[in-house]
Amino acid sequence: MYSDTELYKEFLLGNKDAFDELMDRHRKNLICFINSYVKDIETAEDLAQDVFVYILINKKEYDYKCKMKTYLYTIAKCRALNFLKRKRKIMFLNENEINQNTYANEIEEEVFKGETKQKIFSAIKELKEDYQRAIFLADIEELPYSEIGKIINKTLPQTKMVIYRARKNLKKILGKEYKNYER
Repeated sequence: MYSDTELYKEFLLGNKDAFDELMDRHRKNLICFINSYVKDIETAEDLAQDVFVYILINKKEYDYKCKMKTYLYTIAKCRALNFLKRKRKIMFLNENEINQNTYANEIEEEVFKGETKQKIFSAIKELKEDYQRAIFLADIEELPYSEIGKIINKTLPQTKMVIYRARKNLKKILGKEYKNYER
């Protein structure tokens, strides 16, 4: 199995299947991550697609200084924040949004398969948004703290503190049933 960087190099050499593999590998988790910002699954899907289009158009911009996954999530965060800046209006819950939330839950459930993971995911949703993102990047995407810090614009000590506090709050939410949740 090729690493993300190897797939990207293959893509640069003209192998379109390598780019498709890279997209397949990260698409659902990227949608989940973006959805934590925009709170709309269709918009999250569109923005995730924009991330991959950006990479297609700007092939040579990736400089291999950080991991490909970090590069993807940094672009995704920028796209989500730019979207939110353009779209500052109150949204009312309607029937269409209920259907979107159901679809968002289906995508999230696929990412967080299994009963134990579902319980943990439900508990994660109760955390502050910053904590949700930190837990997602650290424990689901398994990125190193230095890479997470780049994505969430925090220093390494700040990143460690956010993740520590997120896990501490998550343990409180999960209670005695999951008192052994440690990473």
